[in-house]
Amino acid sequence: MSKPELYVSLAVGPDTGMEAHALRSTLEYFGARVTVHWIGRPNDLIDLLSGEDRDEKIDYLILNFHGDEGRLCMNELGEDVYERNEPRGEFFGPEEVMRYSKLNDIKVIAAGCTLGVEQLASAFLKSGCHSYIAPNDYIDCNANLMFLIRFMYEIINNNKTQQEAFDIAKSLDEDTSMYQLYLS
Repeated sequence: MSKPELYVSLAVGPDTGMEAHALRSTLEYFGARVTVHWIGRPNDLIDLLSGEDRDEKIDYLILNFHGDEGRLCMNELGEDVYERNEPRGEFFGPEEVMRYSKLNDIKVIAAGCTLGVEQLASAFLKSGCHSYIAPNDYIDCNANLMFLIRFMYEIINNNKTQQEAFDIAKSLDEDTSMYQLYLS
């Protein structure tokens, strides 16, 4: 295999499988190497965000989750299923991001409703990421996927800068215009 065009880690949250499969297939077709992390519990996400379970080489971390009010939606587990010191509940928000993340200059895209609100973006930036991209309102799932595909197409196939690719992908329609770009 020739050298990949881009290294992407794709974290797949609850009930987003079809979008994740479409995105992974498209990115691999464009020439990216994609590592998929199926997130079933909070500690799976913590291991990825902390670097404990993350590839050494990574250009983009895509968090493919549903979002609500600036928090990532998680599976709520039975009390007897949670591990010791594992965060509980159906959301993973700014406090958890600040507590567990070590993002070492990684570019993060959070592809889910309201994950582009300033409080969550600030938590990711304070955790060391290079940039943070996400929609700041409730975005249509199809528009969300189209933003991601167009953004990555411009990065990989047209050698656009992150800002140029962001501007093009954001301009697709009213829904994709919800995406925000935050820089550290």
